[in-house]
Amino acid sequence: MTPIESLSNTFSALADPTNREILSRLASGEASVTELAEPFDMSLPAISKHLKVLERAGLISRGRDAQRRPCRIEAQKLAEANGWLEEYRKFWEGQFQRLDDLLDEMKAEADSKSKTR
Repeated sequence: MTPIESLSNTFSALADPTNREILSRLASGEASVTELAEPFDMSLPAISKHLKVLERAGLISRGRDAQRRPCRIEAQKLAEANGWLEEYRKFWEGQFQRLDDLLDEMKAEADSKSKTR
């Protein structure tokens, strides 16, 4: 899978609010499918489908602990998505800084014109 495809899978998985809520829950520690399903009004098979999407995107992993299959968050894919977004944040900060500079320049010109009157 290419980095672009991987990033697309990450953002596709993050687009779903249920998936984001599951990740939010897993950020505080591992949990079983049953524990993850508790706050949702959906069946265990439906939650399992969400978990499969998250697992395919590399956002979670599932272990084996006797009969229990605990899910845990995997930070690497989130870090990659954050790195991609960070580049755009830097771009927009630069754009806003240029706008601030232009507005300061325009204000200074307006102030100097009002003083010469």
